[in-house]
Amino acid sequence: MFDLTGKTAVVTGARRGIGMAMAVALAEAGADIIGVSANLEAEGSAIEQRVTSLGRQFTAMSADFADRAAVRELAANLVAAGPIDILVNNGGTIARTPAAEHPDDMWDQVIQVNLSSQFILSRDVGQQMLARGSGKIIFTASLLSFQGGINVPGYTASKSGIAGLTKALANEWAVRGVNVNAIAPGYIATDNTQALQEDPDRERAILGRIPAARWGQPEDLGGATVFLASAASDYVNGIVLPVDGGWLGR
Repeated sequence: MFDLTGKTAVVTGARRGIGMAMAVALAEAGADIIGVSANLEAEGSAIEQRVTSLGRQFTAMSADFADRAAVRELAANLVAAGPIDILVNNGGTIARTPAAEHPDDMWDQVIQVNLSSQFILSRDVGQQMLARGSGKIIFTASLLSFQGGINVPGYTASKSGIAGLTKALANEWAVRGVNVNAIAPGYIATDNTQALQEDPDRERAILGRIPAARWGQPEDLGGATVFLASAASDYVNGIVLPVDGGWLGR
């Protein structure tokens, strides 16, 4: 039920962190991987080495998700490389500035990278899935798809948008054999949360609310990714699945 042998999965933001962990988990389950990142090496990357060491094929693609034309070109290249069975929309960015000082260009970049580019890829790759009558699309949402956050208005807006987009696409595409869902990571120890980990007050407050009493690791997202990419989730549509150590239940 969880076997992905013979499937091809696209993972954006695959160069490190959560994206790398997702790609490795999918490869462990049997999928070949197309890894995408803005600065992904054409050959010899760490993610390529990990995937190929599992006996899976790896293809590297790069794109600047802040550049809409580049995203459209990436989408065309993915369609040409198809068929794509699994699309993991994980690539993203975050910008921390108080809302009263949040500049337009910072807002625009975060919305483009985290939301608009995700829609373009899902729409264009999704057309191929719809024509075939099968496919899995997984977004990386956030705890801030449910909450407001502090000093990250653009990021919160984008991740709230991802939650809505997940449901909107599922409403249209479930009947045509394409499952669209999202994973909402909790506080995961990555570069994006480094500032929080280094702030003693914030770090203490965060750990104090997590029932699991630890920061998540990227590998904690692997099981949920494989579940939503596999036949095990064929009747799961439009959900945002928290993997947060119990944060939202506190």
